[in-house]
Amino acid sequence: MATATAASRQDAKERKPLPAPNSDFYTITDALTAEERTLVKQVRAFMETNVAPVINKYWADDAFPFELLPAFKALNIGGLGLDGYGCRGGSQMLFGIVAMELARIDASFATFFGVHDGLAMGSIYLDGSEEQKQKWLPPMARMEKIGCFGLTEPLVGSGAGGGLTTTAKREGDTWVLNGQKKWIGNAPWCDVSIIWARDVADNQVKGFIVENKTTPGFSVEKIEHKIALKVVQNGLITLKDCRVPEANRLQAGNSFRDTARVLRMTRYGVGWLSTGCQMGAYENALAYAQQRLQFGKPIASFQLVQDLLARMLANVTACQCLMLRLAQIDDDGKMLDHHAALAKSFCTTRMRETVAWGRELFGANGIVVESNAARFFADAEALYSYEGTFQMQNLIVGKAVTGISAFV
Repeated sequence: MATATAASRQDAKERKPLPAPNSDFYTITDALTAEERTLVKQVRAFMETNVAPVINKYWADDAFPFELLPAFKALNIGGLGLDGYGCRGGSQMLFGIVAMELARIDASFATFFGVHDGLAMGSIYLDGSEEQKQKWLPPMARMEKIGCFGLTEPLVGSGAGGGLTTTAKREGDTWVLNGQKKWIGNAPWCDVSIIWARDVADNQVKGFIVENKTTPGFSVEKIEHKIALKVVQNGLITLKDCRVPEANRLQAGNSFRDTARVLRMTRYGVGWLSTGCQMGAYENALAYAQQRLQFGKPIASFQLVQDLLARMLANVTACQCLMLRLAQIDDDGKMLDHHAALAKSFCTTRMRETVAWGRELFGANGIVVESNAARFFADAEALYSYEGTFQMQNLIVGKAVTGISAFV
């Protein structure tokens, strides 16, 4: 009888529910206020309820889930991190953790939001006149108008600071734009493009607000057959004698230094996105390891699998803590280019490791879209490259710490 009772206790112990996957190991969300945590929970609920069940199909189809936009708009997070002009406002820490939550489910959806809220709205917010802010930011905050950001060109990526081939020529109160922009997220369907072009008069980079659907000479071709961020619709923009009024020139965007102010902010955002991508890869891998049986028991009980999960979690946690401190620096108004550059290079590198380990843990199942592992693995490659390559970020940091520029 005693033996049977002991066996029952052992069975009950073995049937004890396993802990749910949780990638916030150091509870960084505790750094937020109660009101901010409520918003983060709302965003997480939207992503888990609305996006997670359908995103793999859209990813496989190279399509964007437009039917999700009304519910997404209802979250009222347009203009998050920007003050006034109908924007949601809030701290940079809140903006970052929300971006992380979006990427935890899907890096493409997070990128769509980052391009609109960070790059497009951020350009107007940082480099626009008061009149331009009043005109454009409120409808963009309501997501009645969606924006994109045209800097990269077919032959110009890292060299955009001094090598833009897209030109702007002033004729009276009008600017004539000619050139091409490539890899522009949201471009095939959005309403407003921030186009950066080289003024032929002074050779300086200037920014322009271009209304995609009503500007003659503006056309977009969707880029097909991507292996990463397939839900984001990237475009090749062609500008052929596009005539833009002086009123649509960003009045404080008169050199690449003004462009770089926007990029500093959005590189900060990529640090959060790459952290969220890791979180999703880790949580999916852990859930799979808890359920997948091999040799009669869950693979989560194997030492090598636990070692892999611990390595993944360490990467996630290191990136979360780095980004949390950077958010504090940013909210204090002290974030500089090299701070954002270090975060982007470190977090995206760790992300590459983490998503690869996640795919490895799934074995052959990790190469099919339904596992989620394949999507996180592939999408990480785009995050690793966009907003400035790993090497360029390290050169920015290297210049800051040595006092010597290694750029050629």
